[in-house]
Amino acid sequence: MADALALIDANNFYASCEQAMDPALLGQPVVVLSNNDGCVVSRSSEARQLGIAMGKPYFQLADQLTRHGVVVRSSNYALYGDMSQRLMSSLEPFVSELEVYSIDEAFVRLPRPAHGDLSDWASDLRSRIRHNLGLPIAIGLANSKVLAKLANHTAKGDHHHAGIFDLTRYSNQDPWLERTPVEEIWGVGRRLSRWCRLRGITNARELRDMASGELRAKAGVVGLRLQLELQGVSCLPLDDSPSAKQETCVSRSFRRPVCNERELREAVASYVSRAAEKLRQQRQRAGRLTVFARTSPFSPGFYSQAASTALQLASNDTAVLLQAALQLVPHIYRPYKRFAKAGVLLQELQPENQLQQHLLSQLSAEEQQRRETLMQSIDRLNRRYGRGTVQWAACGLQPAWMMRREQLSRAATTRLSDLPVVWAQS
Repeated sequence: MADALALIDANNFYASCEQAMDPALLGQPVVVLSNNDGCVVSRSSEARQLGIAMGKPYFQLADQLTRHGVVVRSSNYALYGDMSQRLMSSLEPFVSELEVYSIDEAFVRLPRPAHGDLSDWASDLRSRIRHNLGLPIAIGLANSKVLAKLANHTAKGDHHHAGIFDLTRYSNQDPWLERTPVEEIWGVGRRLSRWCRLRGITNARELRDMASGELRAKAGVVGLRLQLELQGVSCLPLDDSPSAKQETCVSRSFRRPVCNERELREAVASYVSRAAEKLRQQRQRAGRLTVFARTSPFSPGFYSQAASTALQLASNDTAVLLQAALQLVPHIYRPYKRFAKAGVLLQELQPENQLQQHLLSQLSAEEQQRRETLMQSIDRLNRRYGRGTVQWAACGLQPAWMMRREQLSRAATTRLSDLPVVWAQS
């Protein structure tokens, strides 16, 4: 019997992580806000039932949230990233192949038993993840990735299925495909959905059954693969080894406008430090660096500027990248401008184990090893005791421009000082 494909998705991931770390929030309406506590980016099921709108600015919802007793949390990316890694690691023993699709989603392949029913496997997996991590997950099963995505949507949206939906159990799949608008099909973008609507193709079933030649003329081989996926033919393999990144970017909006060069330098230094950590995690080096900053697009006199430099030797050494980046700050800074956001972009990435030497800027093997050891030591300390335990002076001490996160929960899985303390009395 053919293998099954499944999409496993953690429900309301950010809000569920907050509830998992604080049992007092279980059963309570919870919302998580975006950077600078801007707008709602995640809602618990209880908050959804109250009609809390996704993406709505927090200041417009504040009174409504208070009136309904909704718990508000700022985005805690350290917690969410760690919980995502734990989730993916927990899935691996139960599947044959796994592709991490996003922070809270994974495509998996697994063999079907002789009787073909995977309900027991799915129920057991949901129970284990809920028990071990406190996260609710939904599982959609099908014969292709596009259909698995559709099945997962049904598993999450229809409580009658208890978080599990196997599309292959239905010989007639038309009713489920007809419920899916063409805009909501995984892989269908805005242009293709508009093109389909103009031709009377309104749902997944109609796209599956339309003339292949017409679809190929519009969308080429990609369109044909999408149609075959809707027909249950698996055309999109699982990618268990993601391709190397081409660029790495770190950017943030400021808590308040930055108006002087010193604060802009601190912000750029902080983002470079974080970007360098990412590079080392990815085992890559950067050959080019760009810094950029802009004012608010909603304010008069909008200003945006970027500056770039090429490194003589590709590097992921924070000190090297800081030196290059801080030299660019005077090129983007302008007096009397109220900067709202800044960032750094690392480009021309190459594998860490390949280093093209420069005739005029040699780096001896001993010096290279010494610098790599230093960076590894700093990374280990920050992983063990929490990010920022060892920081570069150029980043400043408790800068006032740091991103607003007034409702931030504890980093209870990544920082020793934030571990919950339990007192027991005999």
